[in-house]
Amino acid sequence: MKIRYSLIAAGVVALAAAGTVSAQEKTFRLLTWADYAPADVVAQFEKESGYKVEVTLSNNEEMISKLRATGGAGFDLAQPSQDRITGPQKEFGIYKSMDLSKLKSELFIPSMLDATKKNTTLDGKVFGLPHIWGTEGLVVNTKLTQMSDYPDLCRADVKGKVSMRLKRPTLISFAFASGKDPFALYNDPKAYTALMEEVGKTLTACKSNVKFYWDNKDMLFNGMRTAEVVGALMWDTGGWKLNGENPDIKFIAPKSGATGWIDTFAIPAKGKNDAAAYAWINFNMRPEIAAKVATSAGNFTASKGADQLMDAKLKAQFAASFPEAAIKNIRWYPAVPAGLEEIEGRILDRVKAAN
Repeated sequence: MKIRYSLIAAGVVALAAAGTVSAQEKTFRLLTWADYAPADVVAQFEKESGYKVEVTLSNNEEMISKLRATGGAGFDLAQPSQDRITGPQKEFGIYKSMDLSKLKSELFIPSMLDATKKNTTLDGKVFGLPHIWGTEGLVVNTKLTQMSDYPDLCRADVKGKVSMRLKRPTLISFAFASGKDPFALYNDPKAYTALMEEVGKTLTACKSNVKFYWDNKDMLFNGMRTAEVVGALMWDTGGWKLNGENPDIKFIAPKSGATGWIDTFAIPAKGKNDAAAYAWINFNMRPEIAAKVATSAGNFTASKGADQLMDAKLKAQFAASFPEAAIKNIRWYPAVPAGLEEIEGRILDRVKAAN
């Protein structure tokens, strides 16, 4: 009798475990940026695939922190920028290599797919695929001032009227404006530190020009809207949004080059639902879906043909900001070697603390 009861109990436990596994298999946990998973796109994917999508919004620093803390557990797909993949992977092992046979590679813009695969390859394995891309440069109220490159933010006539972030993109941008190529020094910590020291001095001397260092878009947008800020180092879609409200405010690709980023698809090392992750990637690369996501994010995607379905006004704004020469001059972020951000962090802390 005890044996019979034990068998029944074991059967109940097995059924419960099976139910748990089934629920896990039907749940897709996405770690992504704001606006990359709009509600209508999520609803359509859930209807077509049968998966339940759980979305967690984040940014590069938080994504790496979350995945590092769990060894790559807790999510089935993450969307770090391409320069945040091979470094953290080499140091912490937080991603799985991509199974390219499960992709509908014909849906991607070939050149962007090839470039991202190259930039996210470690030990012969690919760890990231391209999704959303964009740039940072200058946003200027052209009625109140004219600017063509980052050092214009430090001119005497705009003292107290500009904004920027105390983050690594600002260091990189001013480094290019100084005539140097910081990316070429990524594997030379001593030379890179020396360059960043020089940029730090430039930014310290520029502090009196800064109305505020922005850390969220509302803060920056309000400064531009009220003309408290007449020029800022910021991203393209923010400039285009403001341009839609005030045609005098424009995004300008700087002479020394806008910096370009690509946010990727990457599978965490301990993700439990790879099938759902690949289904989401292929779904998002369909042109009609990619166009919806691009409209939500305000950026273009790596989906082949999606740009033809984009909002006409956004396409026109892009064309105005990026003539052919400016596109060729985009400085695409390569992978960040381990230890580099610690160097930058010390410089930024010094700038912040300076009087």
